[in-house]
Amino acid sequence: MNVLEAISKRHSYRGKFKSDSIPREALIKIVQAGLDAPSGCNKQTTSFIAIDDPDVLQRIHAVIDPPVGETAPAAICVITQRINAYRDRCFAVQDYSAAIQNMLLAIVELGYQSCWYEGHITDDDKINEKMAAILNVPVDYELVCFLPVGIAEDEPTIPKKKAFVERAWFNGFNKK
Repeated sequence: MNVLEAISKRHSYRGKFKSDSIPREALIKIVQAGLDAPSGCNKQTTSFIAIDDPDVLQRIHAVIDPPVGETAPAAICVITQRINAYRDRCFAVQDYSAAIQNMLLAIVELGYQSCWYEGHITDDDKINEKMAAILNVPVDYELVCFLPVGIAEDEPTIPKKKAFVERAWFNGFNKK
């Protein structure tokens, strides 16, 4: 699969996963794709915790309410440090967004599925802080995303996208 095909085939998967375990080598490839993402001023604010231990996964799933990805045999938690880079600007959000997209594409390339859960865990109930405590994340990091990883039981639902001409133009807004 080439990168454009992976981009086209990647869709958020919120269904059930098969119980097949994910080989550690596959998780390493997925995380390496995240590490290979660009980073503002090369501050490398984004780090990852891959989870393949069923007991740790069970403890993580126990604090996610309402539950998501609970049948996934593996998961990746994205953590970030808010480090100022250029002119006292922090690019942590851009850094971890690029890393997550790289990992989602790698996940599809390797035959797995996932979904980017951020708001669900970082909302007012602070599920991310409970997850961080389970994973021993230092206080100067913030857990910002949860990616369940597994083989989908069903085909991902393909969302309807607006037409190219409704969202993309040349040489100015709404020009043909």
